Amino acid sequence: MNERHMSKRLIWSLLILVPMLVIQSCGKKGNNASNGGKGGKGSRKGEVGVYNGEIVADARKGWKQPTPYGMVLIPSGSYLMGQADEDVATAQVNFNKRVTISQFFMDDTEITNNEYRQYVNAMLTDSVSVLGEEYIMSKVYPDTTVWKKDFTYHNGDPMTEYYYSSPAFDRYPVVGVSWDAARDFCRWRTSVLNDYRTNENQAAMPRFELPTESQWEWAARGGKSGAKYPWGNPYVANGKGCMLANFKPQRGNYDADGYAYTAPANMYNPNEYGLYNMAGNVAEWCLDAWADNAAVVTWDLNSDNINDDEPRKVIRGGSWKDVAYFLETGTRSWEYKDARRSYIGFRCVMQHLGMSSGREFR
Repeated sequence: MNERHMSKRLIWSLLILVPMLVIQSCGKKGNNASNGGKGGKGSRKGEVGVYNGEIVADARKGWKQPTPYGMVLIPSGSYLMGQADEDVATAQVNFNKRVTISQFFMDDTEITNNEYRQYVNAMLTDSVSVLGEEYIMSKVYPDTTVWKKDFTYHNGDPMTEYYYSSPAFDRYPVVGVSWDAARDFCRWRTSVLNDYRTNENQAAMPRFELPTESQWEWAARGGKSGAKYPWGNPYVANGKGCMLANFKPQRGNYDADGYAYTAPANMYNPNEYGLYNMAGNVAEWCLDAWADNAAVVTWDLNSDNINDDEPRKVIRGGSWKDVAYFLETGTRSWEYKDARRSYIGFRCVMQHLGMSSGREFR
């Protein structure tokens, strides 16, 4: 077969292959009528009313959901929720279950001292007459004494005195905050944003909230199916021996990862979704109530377990004082919602309206 004949065959093969690829593409695009084409809905853009005896109501102009400051968009997807390795605690509360999650925004770091301080200052400025200073200082203000109370025979005085108040720790995660206080922060953050948008004649944004347990785990995995840790498997140190998170890597050697207590909220490498410290540093409050059988009783689409009568709430991710088992993406734990600890913080999420995965189907 000569070179010219081979070229012709190659051209014909491409002409056949391209239409096949188009046919098999995952396009979500509808026909012209469904996308504002001639004679279809959306052909009179931005108009509402009756034209030629027919109802016309196009989508309102100007709507686009922006990415909130400090957040990243977590794509939708399906994953096998639960322990990715042996359940060494033999707790039997980490059964695997296929779950689908709609896309949402999530803070790329834990909420920091400086961010939370803005909330406390706003409460002291605007809400003293309603809530009372005693309530704000006892329920909203972080419990700085947790550095002493959480551990026996431990000199936590320097952390008690300086951790929340000193500029040296502005970028460190806030601790000593209860589940209720974390949710109140979310409500305040929502009101600040939507008050501004209302004044600017803009549509309200969805509320900030604590992540559900299924959202948290999906985000922590960073798109790595079956990942034991947010960075993948199976080690807690890289090839140079550097620890990949802030935890308790050796017996009594808290400093082996570079920090004896917490680390800055944006320290260590982010996972594939751009999230920092989804393992270690501080454990994080989730929205869900604790249940041993959560995998059995919750649904498999955007699952949650909201139970106001259950005082135990889920925490995830492990902390600076925990061994590596608690850093695993599938490890579950809990704390009482009114507890305030030196090793528990939080981050917020916001629902992305539309819920499209970005993939296209035809």
